Amino acid sequence: MSDDAADPPADNPYLDEPPTDFDPVEALTEADAAVQAERLREAIRYHDHRYYVENDPAIDDRAYDALFSRLRDLEEKFDVRTEDSPTRRVGGAPRDELPDVEHVAPMRSIDQGGEAEAVREFDRRVRQGLESADWAGELEYYCEPKFDGLSVEVVYEDGVFQRAATRGDGQAGDDVTENVRTIPSVPQRLRGDHPDFLAVRGEVYMPKPAFQEYNRELVERGDDPFANPRNAAAGTLRQLDPSVTAERPLSVFFFDTLAGTEFDTRWEMHETLPEWGLRVCEKTDLKPDIEAAIDYRDARLDERDDLDYEIDGVVISVDDTDACEELGATSRAPRWAFAYKFPARSEHTTVRDVVVQVGRTGRLTPVALMDPVEVGGVTVSRASLHNPAEIERLGVGIGDEVRVRRAGDVIPEVAEVTDADGDGHFAFPETCPVCASPVERDGPMAFCSGGLGCRAQRERSVQHYASRKGLDIEGVGEERVQQLLDAGLVADVADLYELTVEDLTDLEGWGARSAENLIAELDEAREPPLADFLTAIGIPEVGETVAASLARYFGTFDAVRAAGEDDLQAVEDVGPTVAAEIRDFFDSEANRDVLDRLLAHVDPREAETETGDALDGLTFVFTGSLDGYTRGDAQDLVERAGGSATSSVSSNTDFLVLGSNPGQTKRDDAAEHGVETLDGVEAFESKLREYGVEVGA
Repeated sequence: MSDDAADPPADNPYLDEPPTDFDPVEALTEADAAVQAERLREAIRYHDHRYYVENDPAIDDRAYDALFSRLRDLEEKFDVRTEDSPTRRVGGAPRDELPDVEHVAPMRSIDQGGEAEAVREFDRRVRQGLESADWAGELEYYCEPKFDGLSVEVVYEDGVFQRAATRGDGQAGDDVTENVRTIPSVPQRLRGDHPDFLAVRGEVYMPKPAFQEYNRELVERGDDPFANPRNAAAGTLRQLDPSVTAERPLSVFFFDTLAGTEFDTRWEMHETLPEWGLRVCEKTDLKPDIEAAIDYRDARLDERDDLDYEIDGVVISVDDTDACEELGATSRAPRWAFAYKFPARSEHTTVRDVVVQVGRTGRLTPVALMDPVEVGGVTVSRASLHNPAEIERLGVGIGDEVRVRRAGDVIPEVAEVTDADGDGHFAFPETCPVCASPVERDGPMAFCSGGLGCRAQRERSVQHYASRKGLDIEGVGEERVQQLLDAGLVADVADLYELTVEDLTDLEGWGARSAENLIAELDEAREPPLADFLTAIGIPEVGETVAASLARYFGTFDAVRAAGEDDLQAVEDVGPTVAAEIRDFFDSEANRDVLDRLLAHVDPREAETETGDALDGLTFVFTGSLDGYTRGDAQDLVERAGGSATSSVSSNTDFLVLGSNPGQTKRDDAAEHGVETLDGVEAFESKLREYGVEVGA
């Protein structure tokens, strides 16, 4: 039971018209500070509930900010912060990666369709299934908006927020605990008579007004805006630095319980979650039959543009949970729920210009610049034309009226020309608009042949080289790269290593410390792992997985560079197309020049190529987070010794390795199949040593 009851906290001075003229922090004793901090935490939780759950704030924003600031000052001065303090929402320490975490229960997807007849067919299946099961209850449908955000699992123990994970593949997702902690509408502590353990499913989203304001700020800074609120929410939630997430306006609706409690009906769940402080959607409703549920969907379609959040349909579920149990689920989706999708939105506008963007790999993408038009509540002024073949298919030209839609209800694209007022379709350029190199066609797509001799490709290649997916060189972001290119200090990645502190401090915005830090970062990147280097140099079709396979197979950069297409195709994950891309990259004269100069400064470390056979015939499965290992590191260790690492437990599995926060499903499967479990890193490494694999110190 939580101390935080559903009623207002008793004898708390910070509820109605709270005083904000506090005595100086220095004037308090530690005991007085601890008492005041606890009352402030209690009051802030109460005000959060009134604001986010009840939509009925008790105080104005200025008073709330004063209470929050006072609490933060007390906690910093007297070290009285608690694990569930509201001030933890401001963000924690950055992380190197987002480890996987297994869900306490599967997060299944939902069958869906966009036609009323598909919904009626769903109703027929439900009724037939319940009739076969001799279920005699009253069939009603629980109807809720289908939110267009990012689904998460949130876990509470003893009423206190413990962890959060994205949906991922439904069995495991990214650990986004510290990021979700920063979302104001996610309570750090539950209210009322809550279960001792509770796992709930919610949808994280960026409210539309906040999204448009945030995009405006991005454009004013010269950054690319997000295409839609869902992308903004997903990108924010997967930030490695929680303080970045804390600065962005996210919110959440909770809509399902995964473990820890049971309800007789979903409507009972809907009414109970707010009592525990969990925000639900006020548009949720209970309908007596499928036709009323269809009417509910049509009403949400009519009002979708007026909502503060994006929805792309509604979810219709059987309300009675016993009936849901009888209907069961397939391996992918429950049989008791159906998503009735909205049609893709589309509007008409006029194309004013077509620009051709040059990507890192030289791919040319035409983009239509249009009179701004509202498409599903989002102002769209540019839309992708994808490639030259699509322009020819559409016959689109400057001055034409076109119908714009959001493909998959997300990415703006030109669907068709509705009034060809222009002078014929846009003529795709025969030379690169940046470097004037000849444009080469590959099927429907077009590429600049200039390679790293093209400024656009150089700029993006430098950004990619220094990015987290490359060598993770801090201080070489998009704005810095543009500044270095404009100043003539950097033309390609090789020039990064010739920068000096004096070069940088002559530029606007650079001080001695930031310049020294960048030079130090570059020095640390002079002997990168081979796989990281292969990813960083931007070979088309070579991401982290293919780069790791190439490194393991060839061992050295020189061997990769000299390999023919037949040799390359002998590598796992490399087929004919990828092999040809790799060979073309290394055969390019412009690329060869840059690489030769780059290798004068960088010496990629040789990779281990030998694979042992100590674990031959053995299969390992991992669940939870392993201290000292990423999931990829652990799997790679097993595979190097001749074993196999798979994602699911079966009768062929030999060992299940349990990390922290292990998933129950894999443990249950291991018990069912008699699979030996290894509890923790020490047990894992001990087992490897039994088979002669050298690990650890």
